[in-house]
Amino acid sequence: MPHRSAHALYQSKLCTAEAALDQLRDGDCIIVPSGAGEPPSLLHALSDQRRRFRDIKVAQILALRKYAYFDCDTVEHVRHLALFYGGASRAAGQAGWADFVPAYFSELPSLIERGQIGADVVFSMASQMDEHGYFALSLGADYTMAAVQKARAIVLEVNPNVPFAHGQCHVHISQVSALVESSEAVIEVGLPKIGPVQEAIGKYVADMIDDGSTLQIGYGGIPDAVVLQLASKNDLGIHTEMIGDGILSLVEAGAVTNRRKTHLPGKMVATFALGSRRLYEFMHHNPMLEMHPVNYTNDPYIAGQNDNLIAINASLQVDLLGQCGSESIAHLPYSGTGGQVDFVRAANRSRGGKAFIVLPSTAKDGTISRIVPTLTPGTHVTTSKNDVNYVVTEFGVAQLRGKSARQRAEALIAIAHPDFRAELRQASQRILPC
Repeated sequence: MPHRSAHALYQSKLCTAEAALDQLRDGDCIIVPSGAGEPPSLLHALSDQRRRFRDIKVAQILALRKYAYFDCDTVEHVRHLALFYGGASRAAGQAGWADFVPAYFSELPSLIERGQIGADVVFSMASQMDEHGYFALSLGADYTMAAVQKARAIVLEVNPNVPFAHGQCHVHISQVSALVESSEAVIEVGLPKIGPVQEAIGKYVADMIDDGSTLQIGYGGIPDAVVLQLASKNDLGIHTEMIGDGILSLVEAGAVTNRRKTHLPGKMVATFALGSRRLYEFMHHNPMLEMHPVNYTNDPYIAGQNDNLIAINASLQVDLLGQCGSESIAHLPYSGTGGQVDFVRAANRSRGGKAFIVLPSTAKDGTISRIVPTLTPGTHVTTSKNDVNYVVTEFGVAQLRGKSARQRAEALIAIAHPDFRAELRQASQRILPC
């Protein structure tokens, strides 16, 4: 049982979601964690009462639910501030009534600490309080822990289905301004559907991963296709931003032991969780796993201290110099920078590390090549030509670092869809010096 004084504090701060909104002031910026860490009771209450406020911003990476405050007619009351677009927020961003802050995932905490992103209030899901008066923000430590140190008010949605994880993800009851209780199941996100193209790409990457490697797995069908082909590997480690069911499957298969990690051996490290109920149960009081803020997990210097670090991230388009457009379709925003550049740079620093950019060779039922002479005008460049190393499609692997511009173009054309190789060769002769 919690200490009596902690229990008394808990009771004194317990209220309804509607009453918790009294912590807000007009003009506030609310920090909400990644994905499953978003507190539905609080955000539904805010949506229902949004006309009560003016100029409230909700800053979040990867909103999962399309709350009623996603409303173009009430943006003067509550407006979404996307740090990364997902399915819930993408249409609002493309229409221009949700705002967007470009940033590396690893640097969001420092932007908050420096006041460059507002953090007046924190709304977050939390585990039940332990006997010492601590809650775990285990579903999204990310940038939220930096906001906890900065915010005027911290409001938690306490839910028994949220795991109490180890790591730097804890908040004491004395820091909390208000809390509400809920017991609904934590939102679940299953593994993406994997087809033959994703499977082929996954095999190319899996064949280049040695026993004892440490993995960072991005979100999406192709990274998960890689994971599904790693079950026979030995002594893999995990140092990643997202822990999901793909990684859980490797643990259950015995492929992940973390024994050969050179940074925090024996420990899996992540900054947010997104998966099934089985994953959340696995996280609960598990000494194998630590959840840390993103300026720890994604710092290229820290992550790069793992030898043989493997980074696997998806892209939408790659040009013949190796520039990656991973977050927009021409000028239209689609996602965000996230942690892709963080981990590409970390793998490049790592002794024996390998950074993979993965993508199908075509889009729109084979009518458009994703390997292009130059990025489509307006495309947001995510990972630069100086950082990209391995690019993988279903037709093979192009290794770029240390290669000349012409060698890069030849390697990328070789992994483009055969239907587009001739025109890519012609384009390369026009745009590259002889």
